[in-house]
Amino acid sequence: MSKQKKPWFEEYHHRIDPGLRYQLQRMGATVANLNSKMLPVIIRLKNRVAEKQKESLKQITNRSQLSEIQLISSFYGTLTPQMIRILVERQEVERIYYDREVQAFLDIAAKSTGARDVQLEEGLTGKGVTIAILDTGVYPHDDLTKPHSRIRGFVDFVAGKKNPYDDQGHGTHCAGDAAGNGSQSEGLYAGAAPGADIVGVKVLDFSGGGRLSTVIRGIEWCIENKEKYGIRVLSLSLGSPALESYRDDPLAQAAEKAWHKGIVVCAAAGNDGPHRGTISTPGNHPLIITVGAADDRNTVSRDDDVKAPFSSMGPTLDGLVKPDIYAPGTDIISLNSPGSELEKMLSESRVGEYYIRMSGTSMATPFCAGVAALLLEANPYLSPNDIKSIFMSTASILGNEQAGYLDVKKAVQLAKQYLENRKELTKA
Repeated sequence: MSKQKKPWFEEYHHRIDPGLRYQLQRMGATVANLNSKMLPVIIRLKNRVAEKQKESLKQITNRSQLSEIQLISSFYGTLTPQMIRILVERQEVERIYYDREVQAFLDIAAKSTGARDVQLEEGLTGKGVTIAILDTGVYPHDDLTKPHSRIRGFVDFVAGKKNPYDDQGHGTHCAGDAAGNGSQSEGLYAGAAPGADIVGVKVLDFSGGGRLSTVIRGIEWCIENKEKYGIRVLSLSLGSPALESYRDDPLAQAAEKAWHKGIVVCAAAGNDGPHRGTISTPGNHPLIITVGAADDRNTVSRDDDVKAPFSSMGPTLDGLVKPDIYAPGTDIISLNSPGSELEKMLSESRVGEYYIRMSGTSMATPFCAGVAALLLEANPYLSPNDIKSIFMSTASILGNEQAGYLDVKKAVQLAKQYLENRKELTKA
């Protein structure tokens, strides 16, 4: 019996990611069927590819509109299998990925973590720090706009609109978790950093979905506009299944670029728990802060707090321990975006006119981002590595989990100690 030849895309498995190979196999992209439907892809180039070579690649794909993502030296667009087969043989091309879907993660917090104590006793609110919420948008809720607007900027990678809006609702809830001031609840439903500024980066549509390339472009925009808006923290309550090492994952690599630019990146672990090995990208990257969800049982005491059963667990495909920290993520009351898809789907979760109750690592992540803003207000010299180290070293034990539960009071005190140490070194 003669040995059956592998499909062409299996021959190039080292240059085509698993997600794209699966799509090609699914659509039957054989030699006889190379001009079938188009597929959304990201084409990652090797380092130091000349502009002339880039133009050559564009000419090959003259039926497609390719756009560049300089952050990760890539193009994105839609290609036929025939075009993919031609490009995968080009020496300038490092790897081709399926531009797979990214989803928002759906499924008394400030008191139980100590954030409210810090706000009252230390006078810290995150003032002067901007948090970028990469999500479904931000509705100009009173808790973000009164007594003055703290929505410092807004960019829409989905529909190109100029003014802040949120047709899905998820991003607005996350913005409130991070920086709502509770103006419509007499401070009851305030977020972790009620004085921080917000930049809304809409990368997900009205259904809470998007593409890797869109999220990466959002991260790229944040890096480019870091100084203009004072962006110190990114909150990513979204993700996609991690199909390969973080070293080869374009979204994880984009998050790494932001981290190295001095921006704290908080990413949701995902909501596929209690199963092991379910951490999503970009939360699979070892550098960034991957946030799991804890259940505070709606009590101020920390003694009864446990990991939320839906919270994704490690290890990652690289064998790394994740998440890095747990924060409240169960039955979190935050901002509602009127008329949004979320409000329609979860009408029974409405809390009065202005708020809505939700659970998920999506809620834990912006809360953690808000706490990062508190630390940066207390000590603006902290690096992303400093903040991650402080979070993890001051966290309290959470059951039998390897990661601990965020302790805001201890974290702020250590951040201040870092500042004192810095002053002493400067004097010396």
